[in-house]
Amino acid sequence: MEYPPKPRPGSRVAVISPSAGLPQIFPEVYELGLRRLRDEFKLEPVEYPTTRVLGASPAERAADVLAAFADPSIDAVLATIGGDDQLRILRHLDPKVLRANPKPFLGYSDNTTLLNYLSGLGIVGYHGGSILVHFGRAGAMHPLTRESLAAALFGSGWHDLTPSPDYSDEPVSWHTPDYADVPQPMFASAGWRWHGTAAGPVTGRLWGGNIEVLTWLLAADLVTPPPPGAIFFTETSEEMPSATEVYYMLRNLGERGWLTDCPAILVGRAKCWDRNNQLAPDAKRAYADDQRASILRAASEYAPGALVVLDLDIGHTDPQLVLPYGGEARIDPDARRIAVHY
Repeated sequence: MEYPPKPRPGSRVAVISPSAGLPQIFPEVYELGLRRLRDEFKLEPVEYPTTRVLGASPAERAADVLAAFADPSIDAVLATIGGDDQLRILRHLDPKVLRANPKPFLGYSDNTTLLNYLSGLGIVGYHGGSILVHFGRAGAMHPLTRESLAAALFGSGWHDLTPSPDYSDEPVSWHTPDYADVPQPMFASAGWRWHGTAAGPVTGRLWGGNIEVLTWLLAADLVTPPPPGAIFFTETSEEMPSATEVYYMLRNLGERGWLTDCPAILVGRAKCWDRNNQLAPDAKRAYADDQRASILRAASEYAPGALVVLDLDIGHTDPQLVLPYGGEARIDPDARRIAVHY
């Protein structure tokens, strides 16, 4: 696996929409994210033809991906948002172009598709960050998100992940008047939940991503399998799949033999609320409890010797910490410490 060269303050970075061109219908939030990219990270965003286009074809979106990687003046590639259609761009990509021009790619959710594809080409990517959700967060960027993004973008060594004392899965609506000035409501966090034992720290390369997207890739026979001894990480989306569905999706990976030799499994905090599924507090707690139980059930059946750490800030909740997809991670159960190599 190759860690691509990192950008520096002043670098030009591509901003693309390989899944969905939501900047077209949320331009104010998008511009807020671009402004913070410039002002707080000192990076110059470069847009591509479909960045602000909703409904662009898979071929058009793939052309933007290839152009961003091929451009020698571009030092990193950032996704504006996820979506549900990225797997259709894969047939239009040229692996030779991507291999010849490795660059850090940052995204999550449906961007699991590109991250997994790049890992198959030997290129480390970065699971986390989007212009709309994280750079364009209401009020201000969360400090832990900002710190993690800066370390992933500019750093090159080991970085400890920090448990957040608070979290949110109820984001401020992008339709809110004066969105940029509205503080994000936060809730107290109970921290990470550790299960299993190990004789000492475990290490491995990270593989996984959003479990729903991995399942799509698996069904389409487009997924790059994990390397031997990989640390599996996963999270669920705002679609809020049931605990039973989560178990089935993990079961399918287990039946492929892809969880058997995992030394550890890292799981993002479940998103338990969405504007289309606004659960009450008691229902949110029950949903999260059920999902944890389904994950532990699958782990006990397919990876009984693995450490399992639940409720990490690596998914669809706020804040979000960045993981190097295909990069190294080190997990110390005694010190309750997780470090990743950016």
